Amino acid sequence: MGQSYKDLVVWKKSMGLVMQVYRVSRKFPKEETYGLTSQMRRSAVSVPSNIAEGSGRRSSGEFRQFLIQARGSLLELETQLQIAENLDYLKTQQAEELTAMTGEVGRMLNGLLDYLNRKKQ
Repeated sequence: MGQSYKDLVVWKKSMGLVMQVYRVSRKFPKEETYGLTSQMRRSAVSVPSNIAEGSGRRSSGEFRQFLIQARGSLLELETQLQIAENLDYLKTQQAEELTAMTGEVGRMLNGLLDYLNRKKQ
């Protein structure tokens, strides 16, 4: 793509999402430390990590695969956010804000995937 992954807006936005997930999950019950808290954090961290790793691959096909993995992690996180809200670990407003962030990152990932697919043709 000719630029560093750190220049990609989708990477920056997904890093912001990670920070927010860490902030809100600090207040989860201690018994969730190795459960939902850990799962949510891993899913969130996986998104920018896959973007970064994929951008360092030799082909756009490999990059696409990592972006697809990032999108899968994002969908996992959306599910975990819903679970956290259902368990009253997150207030509705927090869940909505985080879900809006995942939606924005998801749209950006889809846009980047579309770009790479058009470039391939």
